[in-house]
Amino acid sequence: MKALCLAVLVAPALWLAAEALVGTLGARPLTALIHETGRWAVRFLILALAVTPARVVFNWPRVTLLRRMIGVAAAAYTLAHFALYIADQNFALLHVGAEIVLRFYLTVGFLALLGLCALAATSTDAMLARLGRGWKRLHRSIHVLSALVLLHFLLSLKSNVTEPVLMSGFFVWLMAWRALDPRGRGQLGALLGISLLATLATAGIEAAWYGLFTHLDWQRVLAANWTWPRYGLRPSALVALAGLAVVMAAALRRIAARRGPPRGAGRGSTLDPAGA
Repeated sequence: MKALCLAVLVAPALWLAAEALVGTLGARPLTALIHETGRWAVRFLILALAVTPARVVFNWPRVTLLRRMIGVAAAAYTLAHFALYIADQNFALLHVGAEIVLRFYLTVGFLALLGLCALAATSTDAMLARLGRGWKRLHRSIHVLSALVLLHFLLSLKSNVTEPVLMSGFFVWLMAWRALDPRGRGQLGALLGISLLATLATAGIEAAWYGLFTHLDWQRVLAANWTWPRYGLRPSALVALAGLAVVMAAALRRIAARRGPPRGAGRGSTLDPAGA
């Protein structure tokens, strides 16, 4: 499982490197690499946050073995994203520093980068033993850092914000799940409720972005979420479908559990409602 996870984490970097070598990244390959490494950093960050809910909702304790790998990969892609930005600025470090100070979205992104690098550097067993209880408090900052990353993602785009809005919707779902009473985190009704909340929040985030940063009517953008899609599913619909998929998978998992424990299961495989 860990080998497969590692292959998935490395695959985007290898694919981007291959595209760079054969020259299929367009007229501005560095810009394309900056954008793609940033997107993968966000995707893996959201995936890292989803590990604990997956453990609890699907009664899958072994998935926690992947959390550290995914988190470090997210930090690595974020660092590559920043390094490529420096290269795109011809390694003019003073200019890069001035841009970070003057441009709010760069300031937010740089703060998130520093935080993610700190978490990656302290993710080893040795640092866990050295920091003790402070380790857990430090690594809980991943929630704030993820919000900063998503804000940077939203502000850095000029037009199409479909993916950052979608990732923001998933983030709302994950944070709403953590806000639930630990005893109810595996309940199907609670999962349905936070899926509805995340869907509405996604629609609101999209409408707010267009209302604040473009000349489009935010009310029309919001209304488009409740009409039949003419140009593909909107982020709110994708969040709703993902939430329903989680509920259905959790229900099927419970049906399978009632028929009998999976082969090789032991006493420690029951649902852990107190997962952080």
